[in-house]
Amino acid sequence: MQMLKVWLKPLQILAIAIVCLVGVVLLSPATPAQAPVTLKLLMTAPDVPPWNENMVQAFEAKHPNIRLQIVEGPNQVNLLEDMYTTAFLLGNSPYDLVNMDVIWTPKFAAAGWLMDLTDDITPTELAAFSPADVEGSKYAGRLYRLPVRSDAGMLYYRQDLLAAAGLEPPRTFEDIERIGQALQAQKAVRWGYVWQGKQYEGLPAMFVEVLKGFNGFWVNPATLEVGLDRPETIKAIQFLQSTMREGLSPPGVTTYVEEDTRRIFQSGEAAFMRNWPYAWSLMNADDSPVKGKVAIMPMVRSQSGTANGSCLGGWGLGIAKTSKHKAEALTAIRFLTSEAAQKRFILKAGYVPSRRELFNDPEVVATYNHYPALLDVVDNAVLRPPIAQYAQASDILQRYLSAALTNQLSAETAMQQAANETRRLLAAAKG
Repeated sequence: MQMLKVWLKPLQILAIAIVCLVGVVLLSPATPAQAPVTLKLLMTAPDVPPWNENMVQAFEAKHPNIRLQIVEGPNQVNLLEDMYTTAFLLGNSPYDLVNMDVIWTPKFAAAGWLMDLTDDITPTELAAFSPADVEGSKYAGRLYRLPVRSDAGMLYYRQDLLAAAGLEPPRTFEDIERIGQALQAQKAVRWGYVWQGKQYEGLPAMFVEVLKGFNGFWVNPATLEVGLDRPETIKAIQFLQSTMREGLSPPGVTTYVEEDTRRIFQSGEAAFMRNWPYAWSLMNADDSPVKGKVAIMPMVRSQSGTANGSCLGGWGLGIAKTSKHKAEALTAIRFLTSEAAQKRFILKAGYVPSRRELFNDPEVVATYNHYPALLDVVDNAVLRPPIAQYAQASDILQRYLSAALTNQLSAETAMQQAANETRRLLAAAKG
């Protein structure tokens, strides 16, 4: 009996301990699940709905531990850049991901506002994208973004009118003049060629294509040599001047932006138009007078030129230097630039892919039959100078090029002054 009491005592102690432990567990508040990480991304208002509908939902379904919050910005791209810049200058940007126009990359990278992604993205991953888009994602040889959507200037032309007149598509600027004037003489069109001539960012975007076609250059990013006062640049300006002087282009072309040219061309009044890919779907809408009558090609060159080039546009995603969630941000970027995500985005929203294989994807081509031709345009893309001072350099070129095109200054005087001012800008940056 005494032995039994001895054994019961430890058992009673153990039972009491178990009851207490269970009580502690039952009475303790439940441990909360780890809250998902939220990544913020600022973009223009028109882009928010297609992103939320086609990208965000799919991403969050696959990565429930990460939330992607799209912050709606203004409609105008330059105001969006100002918002990003202000946030960075304040020292602690609320945005983890940075949605960048290609011309912002050097400025943001040089200012130290972006994480360097060179060691995070493999060469194999980069090989899937258009080489021009990859180059536009770098600054000083380092990678700062991944291209999520491409864009490139292109030449639209009335293939029906050329075929009816027995004319081949143009290969040179001189061909544009000759064919345009021939169609004008036949009263087939009112104007031969429409382009963006207003003093805004669209002006240098248009001009770098003509400049490339005349073997010229704006700023060499490797050496910072300025080519605006070279003979090739003067010839490029003289071509544009001649389109107005000879009546090939409307007198008001120096006030035109993309939509001005698009409306004229789509109404059937012009033979050729320089514009971006967005116009294609509008040209082929059911109510378009030129539906099925338009073709596209890369911008041409001069007879003396050795290469042609279409201005590279497009957007890419980088990571803010101040973000505390680099790993999650990289996960998001890889998903948003993946083949599956881009394909879904393209089919629903009509944007141009940055992944090369999607230009010839059967499902994509069934919806957008011009994409195989568009790949040739993207492959011929030319970059606006990827320099940290691009915004200031663009402002200089816009002012003096506009002065030359509106006959306020001669081409030679305007470009001499533009070149000198650009050189002073770059010299001051060197310090």
